[in-house]
Amino acid sequence: MAKILIADDSDAIRLVLKDILSIGEHEIVGEATDGAEAVDLYQKYNPQILLLDLAMPRKDGFTVVKEIIAYDPNAKIILITASDDQKVIQQCLESGASSYISKPFDFNGVLESIKSLI
Repeated sequence: MAKILIADDSDAIRLVLKDILSIGEHEIVGEATDGAEAVDLYQKYNPQILLLDLAMPRKDGFTVVKEIIAYDPNAKIILITASDDQKVIQQCLESGASSYISKPFDFNGVLESIKSLI
């Protein structure tokens, strides 16, 4: 079981992720609806894993990755993206994100990505 912070501006995506994580018996320590809130909640709760939407208001996923890695170089960040922009995804991975999941994602893919990091 991992302590996980969800950061996605979509209520529907957060709800689906919460359902998947509860089935996987993971603890959700918080939910952020924009990038700035994601950074604040990460620093407040220090989760084991951050599930981070790449396209977020206030601060995009790339900026969030850089700020969180600066705060915690060992952070485990899984990007969630509907974009197939490999350049942006690669920049995030090079900046410290651990992996990424493409939307629409499947139940097992999310749980396997988390399992590989804990």
